Amino acid sequence: MSQYYETGSTNKGTVQEHDVIMRGRRILDITGVKQVESFDNEEFLLETVMGFLAIRGQNLQMKNLDVDKGIVSIKGKVYDMSYLDEHHAEKAKGFFSKLFK
Repeated sequence: MSQYYETGSTNKGTVQEHDVIMRGRRILDITGVKQVESFDNEEFLLETVMGFLAIRGQNLQMKNLDVDKGIVSIKGKVYDMSYLDEHHAEKAKGFFSKLFK
């Protein structure tokens, strides 16, 4: 399942904070999310105010999405989190768009 969500942080001049809080390797709360590029039960690709963030794991599910505040909560077993540079982010977006057409 692939979805695209754009969060509402459009206030010019204010920089939204970006935090990643993990609880027991099973619950992630992420702030400063600009949009959810794609997701499935093994990987999420989020655009944050600090760059693209890829989260990989098993049985991943979106637990909460607050588009106005730019908050995403994910539950499932987390194996890996990494920030992608622009080059890798474009490749990842292209891969997901082809996979989920």
